[in-house]
Amino acid sequence: MPAAPLTTVPSLPSPPSFRGRIGCDANSGYYAVSRRYRLHLSLSCPHCLRIAITHSLLGLEDTLPIVLLPAVPDRPDGGHSALRSLYEASSHRHPGPATAPVLSDDWTGRIVSTHTPDILRDLARHFGGDGSDRPALYPHGAEEEIEAVERLCEYRINEAAQHAGQADVDATVCRTALSSLLRVLGSLECRLATQDFLLGDEITAADVQLWVTLVQLDTVHRLHLDAAAVHRIADHPHLWAYARRLAAHPGFGSHLDLDGIARRHHAHCQGLEAAGAAVQILDWAVHIADGSAQQSQEGLDGFMEPQHALHLRPSSSA
Repeated sequence: MPAAPLTTVPSLPSPPSFRGRIGCDANSGYYAVSRRYRLHLSLSCPHCLRIAITHSLLGLEDTLPIVLLPAVPDRPDGGHSALRSLYEASSHRHPGPATAPVLSDDWTGRIVSTHTPDILRDLARHFGGDGSDRPALYPHGAEEEIEAVERLCEYRINEAAQHAGQADVDATVCRTALSSLLRVLGSLECRLATQDFLLGDEITAADVQLWVTLVQLDTVHRLHLDAAAVHRIADHPHLWAYARRLAAHPGFGSHLDLDGIARRHHAHCQGLEAAGAAVQILDWAVHIADGSAQQSQEGLDGFMEPQHALHLRPSSSA
């Protein structure tokens, strides 16, 4: 498929990457200490949304504070003014935008990392603890599968959906991208027809990644697709029932800023809106509200919506 330019987000400069890691002991430089570090997140950003969900699932509210940033960056370069001093302290005359997510160190006043996969893994491995009530988001032996899901979501869903919705390229490119996207969704549909979560019976980091990707597919990429394409994407009942169930889980749905996602997208979008914009796949706000109501009655374990609950047989990890 030709590498045509994408139209849903602007081209931003590539700033230096901060790739510090949280280690296990003092010799690592950055080691796990309660309330030493701080997360700076804008929930309209899919990378930040993944981190916020992971933070909640691991119960890190009292261990690792979060600073919420505006949905739409306030600087012309696409960065956040509130992060500029951190970037300048960490990289003299930092040339690029001060973007989120950021994991910062309160002891040094500098950035540890802006790299989402590293941040996610360090939260789970060094802050998640061993409590029985906390999910093993990166279970032993599942690392390669989780990385494969990350690549699939980035290239086979997000990138394919962007190409399928371009208005300024040959129609063959769009059809090829849409066909590729539908093949992936069909594969996920088959898997979720026989198990509760992507890798088996428990929530893992793969589910966090896929759920955020499905949110983007319905709230952002759909806006540039024609109505027929959106109907074909929606025609995966087990996949979207899975997305519905996770939306009702407080660790997921409570972080979903639908208005912020819309404002961020429209502030930066360079593409053309298509008929698919009128064909919403899920009413995310309703399912989040249903989950909140059910949580108040049943607690955290009762997050499935009774009117949509699937009776799935137990399954070992796929």
